[in-house]
Amino acid sequence: MGTTLREIAGHLGCGFEGDGGVLIKGVAAIKDAAEGDLTFLANPKYLKELSTTSASAVVAAPGVDVGTLPVVRAENPYFAFSRVVVMFAPKKKHPAGVMEGARVDGSARLGEGAAIYHGVTVGPGASAGARSVLYPGVFLGEGSSVGDDCVLYPNVVIREGVTIGDRVIIHAGTVIGADGFGYATEGGKHHKIPQIGGVRIGDDVEIGANVTIDRGALGDTVVKRGTKIDNLVMIAHNVVIGEDSIIVAQVGISGSTELGHHVVLAGQVGLVGHLKIGDGVQVGAKSGVSRDLEAWQVYSGAPAIPHKNWLKVQAVLPKLPELRKQVAELERKIALLTGEKD
Repeated sequence: MGTTLREIAGHLGCGFEGDGGVLIKGVAAIKDAAEGDLTFLANPKYLKELSTTSASAVVAAPGVDVGTLPVVRAENPYFAFSRVVVMFAPKKKHPAGVMEGARVDGSARLGEGAAIYHGVTVGPGASAGARSVLYPGVFLGEGSSVGDDCVLYPNVVIREGVTIGDRVIIHAGTVIGADGFGYATEGGKHHKIPQIGGVRIGDDVEIGANVTIDRGALGDTVVKRGTKIDNLVMIAHNVVIGEDSIIVAQVGISGSTELGHHVVLAGQVGLVGHLKIGDGVQVGAKSGVSRDLEAWQVYSGAPAIPHKNWLKVQAVLPKLPELRKQVAELERKIALLTGEKD
């Protein structure tokens, strides 16, 4: 079984060149592709590997020379290929209803076609929307809601007072709605401040494994529509993350910091609290952010500075030992000329 390249191009709304009748049975990277596979070329550095690939066809941008391979032409080959992957990805079917071993409170509400696996706990007044899937070990706290077509993988914990939109994916081990890290210090002791806010997760958000998103101290912690969060990210109380942002692994965002839309935080970025990060900001890996950042700028370093300035700093750093010697030698010569002693 398979589909022709012509049919794939039609599905994508793209043109093709070469044998449109070639049968495509799967998808693979250039190096791993076998006969019957469709591959893609998005990065020019892999162009030379097309001459040795066993793929039957390729997705590439207009004007790229792919030799004799049949090709689907797409302005964004990576995105087009991702849509083909969806076509070939296995479609998992979930048995609707509550399985034996699940504990669903009598006041909870389940949408049509929701799948509640064994070991799931759904608390009083909580709800899971139509066709949503709660895998074994999921805990859905009192009054919390999960929208339609969501997937919560094993051992996800959704504490009380959390609202999750539609088509949200949450990977294993993530905890949403734990207490924020809030204490008042008096007499040398730290006194816990009750965290009485909630968490709101917008539609089409994906949250990786072992992420922690704390509930608000008073208002809500908010992750807006379309944002994608990688594994092992920490989001503190009352943080607001704007639409379609990308938060990469091991990022830490301190309390009450607000991110605009389309912000990108690379791996291990750390942000102190109460900052304003403008729309479209990009922050390089391992950067430390301690001040507000202007919209549509790129920053790197610790403390984070404009990326172009950071590149200049990095170019100078390896030369510092030699520069130190040169300065010391100049100081010595000046001392000799002026008659001053070292």
